[in-house]
Amino acid sequence: MGRPRNFDENQVLESARDQFWNQGYAATSLQDLTDATGLGKGSLYGAFGDKRQLFLHVLDGYRDEQLNGVRAVLTGPGTAFERLTLLVEGVAKGFTEDPQRRGCLLVNSTSELHSNDLDVVSRARSSYQAVEDLLIACVKEAQDEGTVEPGADAQEVGRLLLAVMQGIEFLAKTGMDGSALLQISQALKQLSRH
Repeated sequence: MGRPRNFDENQVLESARDQFWNQGYAATSLQDLTDATGLGKGSLYGAFGDKRQLFLHVLDGYRDEQLNGVRAVLTGPGTAFERLTLLVEGVAKGFTEDPQRRGCLLVNSTSELHSNDLDVVSRARSSYQAVEDLLIACVKEAQDEGTVEPGADAQEVGRLLLAVMQGIEFLAKTGMDGSALLQISQALKQLSRH
């Protein structure tokens, strides 16, 4: 029978997440992780497995949190078009208000590991498919409300919005001015029928 854990698992995972987010997977050493979490190697590995297993655990928690956030916005109050606008503007504001402009941990990790870690790529693909599906459903709802052109292909519009959000992230990382990022998010108004 194992000993009870004497640490807050959520706090440890948050500290590990920040370490991976700030430095990337490859540049994060075991020593970095033990320093960040305050756990020794044996405790860290005993609780979460090796570095890769810890990373995948962190990544799963992050993507669930992000997907739940997108779902909450796109299924929340307001008209469908207002919710779409809120989501895209929220992406721009989020990067504008983050002085480090670290970007999305899932995107960063996929960019870093896409050629040698299919588990990360698979997680990213399923996550972005889920976001795309939520966007498409919201676009269809906006079409039913009459705020988006009913003849537009909802899948194409949903994918376009996903690409716009990812483009905002990339441009934020290049140091683009926050007002320009917010202006890009306003492009959604071009889809409105009003």
